[in-house]
Amino acid sequence: MASKKDINLLITEIARRKGVFKPEAYFFVLQALEAATSDFEEKKHITGEDLLEVIREVGQERYGPMTGDVFNSWGVRSTLDFGRVVFHLVDARLLGKRDQDSLTDFLDIFDFQEAFALRVFDAQRVFEAKG
Repeated sequence: MASKKDINLLITEIARRKGVFKPEAYFFVLQALEAATSDFEEKKHITGEDLLEVIREVGQERYGPMTGDVFNSWGVRSTLDFGRVVFHLVDARLLGKRDQDSLTDFLDIFDFQEAFALRVFDAQRVFEAKG
């Protein structure tokens, strides 16, 4: 098993070489995957859709209303971008995949902009509803 320092260097190199996503995107995916599998006693495969749901939950928990902005600052602007991050990690052998796993498993799973849009409290609408 690679040391934490080795993984950090490898992810930094992946981000530099690919030139698309910041290292934080790769670290976040690994952390979300860990969160998704932490309840399992033994290793279990996580689908792209399941991983994206955990990414959404962990992102909102960690970054709140700024989640979309944080992901955008890493170069991630769609669910497919998270799939690209996953497959970069697979190519680097930091993650495994099944033969049937595909980048398209991450295509348009949810509306990225809507999922992370800043929700503004509409006091006028609440006041009128009570009216």
